[in-house]
Amino acid sequence: MRQQISFCTTSDGVRIAYAVAGSGPPLIRVGGWLTHVERDWGSPVWQHWLRELTHEHTLARFDIRGSGLSDHDVDEQGLEAWFRDLEAVADSLGWKRFSLIGLCQGGPIALLYAFRHPERVNKLVLYNAYTNGAFTPGASERNSEEAEALAAMIKVGWGRKTGAFRELFARRLSPGDDSKQIAWWDELQKTTASPENAVRLWRGFHQIDVRDILPHIRNPTLVAHVENDAMVPFELGRSLASQLPEARFLPLKGANHILQLEDSSWPVFVGELRRFLADGPTTLRDDAVPWIGELTSRQRVVLNLVAQGQSNAEIAHTLSIAAKTVRNHVSAICGKLDIPTRAQLIVRGREQGFGEE
Repeated sequence: MRQQISFCTTSDGVRIAYAVAGSGPPLIRVGGWLTHVERDWGSPVWQHWLRELTHEHTLARFDIRGSGLSDHDVDEQGLEAWFRDLEAVADSLGWKRFSLIGLCQGGPIALLYAFRHPERVNKLVLYNAYTNGAFTPGASERNSEEAEALAAMIKVGWGRKTGAFRELFARRLSPGDDSKQIAWWDELQKTTASPENAVRLWRGFHQIDVRDILPHIRNPTLVAHVENDAMVPFELGRSLASQLPEARFLPLKGANHILQLEDSSWPVFVGELRRFLADGPTTLRDDAVPWIGELTSRQRVVLNLVAQGQSNAEIAHTLSIAAKTVRNHVSAICGKLDIPTRAQLIVRGREQGFGEE
């Protein structure tokens, strides 16, 4: 597999790193806690997930502000800020319509996007997600106390050279005895976010509350939750599914926060995920070809405008660049995709969801 890393800028001026790989209908993975678009690519925790998600889809994933390759020095954290991160990535990709898979904290971010942009979201997959965090009204006292205790531990132990605290946190994510996974989580914690950002993110995740929008989300949704997940209690996933009008609930046996190849529920999840994403009509071709990841961020923006039927001069005016530069972009796109004419490029782009106004 190959991936291409690009950057976009949010409406409040934050640079967000995102990566694109794979082939097929577009899918955006929305993560939250502990992501790094470069380091995740070859990790012992995520590799089988990325292989699966890029098998039949063009997958885009990104680091929210304050983590990974995205800007770390930011003024705002919280659900509204993370929504802007996802919005910027979706707009930069130029995809007219796509599905979203939200993992853990990424679930409510994806839900908020689907609520505000229902016309752009095909289907929703929510994995080990929740409606509201431990610092919101109605959360259990036990969950609140545990979240507060871990916030204090992050503040004290995140940046220390000794890895005792990080190992404790890693074992909540991977409770087995896989030393490679524990070591990878430990290293990721040191590199993906500073201690200050880690605390801000942790508190922000537990201040999320999307309960009021759930009855209004009509996108077909698959809610999957691991029964013994130590990070997000199973009951929160069950509650989430019960409040979404078009949701299917998939309980999964196991304890790993991120299902691994050896987990008995992994093939169950993969089978249901494939059936769900393939089931029913879609505005995008099911036999999409593996070319989206070959294009740069700027080329995808140009292709979106070409698919709208804009001329080189019109695109140049829209993007405030020279017409010659646009012509070079179009030639490069046609070369990468092996498409001989502009008319064929417009047709192919529209088939893949480009051409949004």
